[in-house]
Amino acid sequence: MSISPRTYLPQLKTIRTFQSTIFSRYEEYQRSFPRREEPTPYNVFLSEIMSQQTQVARVVPKFLTFKKKVPDFVSLSQLDNKTLLSLRSGLWFNARALRMQQSATIIAQKYNSIVPKDQQVLLWLPWIWPYTSAAILAFAYNIDVPVVDINIKRVLIHSFWLTKDLSDRDVTALAAACVPTWQSRDRHNALMDYGALVLTWSKTWITSTKQSKFVWSKRQVRWNILKYLVAHWSTDVDKLQKLYPHKEFDAIVMWLEKEWFIVRKENILAL
Repeated sequence: MSISPRTYLPQLKTIRTFQSTIFSRYEEYQRSFPRREEPTPYNVFLSEIMSQQTQVARVVPKFLTFKKKVPDFVSLSQLDNKTLLSLRSGLWFNARALRMQQSATIIAQKYNSIVPKDQQVLLWLPWIWPYTSAAILAFAYNIDVPVVDINIKRVLIHSFWLTKDLSDRDVTALAAACVPTWQSRDRHNALMDYGALVLTWSKTWITSTKQSKFVWSKRQVRWNILKYLVAHWSTDVDKLQKLYPHKEFDAIVMWLEKEWFIVRKENILAL
């Protein structure tokens, strides 16, 4: 029978056995990523935001190119929209790029380019969600906070025989009980690798929440508009609407204006 951690948390001995199993397999299944080789606060900040809802294999080359041209928070805060979106081209989710820059600007100006070690402060930054804030603290500063992505959630649910539809609140409670003191960075890397390479979806049938359909969606039209403007800088609205027809095209353009992705002068759109 599956049990929720609201009514049950494993005994310390069980947790220690679980930790030992994960760490012992880590030497065998450890993956190598640029962020792991140099887990500075800027590298972690950059890679975590770029990796949101995007496969790591697609992020790595973009991360390396981006970091080479934009090496710190100050340079990121000073990028113009066209350059920023050009460097991010191919990863979709262009709204994330602008929010990432806004957060970088706050860190550069208000915190002198030092990423705060307070999770509540991090959560006030644009596009920093609970997972991202915890990941920054764990991977950049090795602070003992629970980080839960789909791989870690799958490992915990499978290892402790819990319900597959366990809430994020319950998973986080269990994850917090399993964080070894001052081993947060290695522990979470080990858990993620174990879930990605050993306790996979095909073995456990524990899945993540599916994202909304992209094809023919408003997201796709937004992405296409921004991709076109990155390449051509400006164009007229009628031409874009013929290229990317959508029943809510006008609302999509208005949203892009409101969010400061584009500027509009009469019938001309530009970055």
